Amino acid sequence: MKYVLWLLKAAIFFTLFAFALNNQHDVTVHFFFGTQWTSSLVLVVLAAFTLGVIVGVLGMVPHWWRHRSAARQLQAAPPVAEPTAAAEPTPPLPPHGI
Repeated sequence: MKYVLWLLKAAIFFTLFAFALNNQHDVTVHFFFGTQWTSSLVLVVLAAFTLGVIVGVLGMVPHWWRHRSAARQLQAAPPVAEPTAAAEPTPPLPPHGI
């Protein structure tokens, strides 16, 4: 299994490396107010991916904080006692007749 994971990682790396080698052309990204950025396509795609990851992580931070605080509250709470058996047994059900 360890070798299969290494082969998968190597395949992904070489695929991305081939993508980078095939896309070295210059592109221009036009921003607001006439500003622009000229760079290779690989860097533009990498920057867009990085910004997407950052936005995704920042979007998940409140969710993670809520779960962490809930876990902390559960750890700080005293353990709940197990319910004991009832003092009197429940009466038997009447037989089913026809």
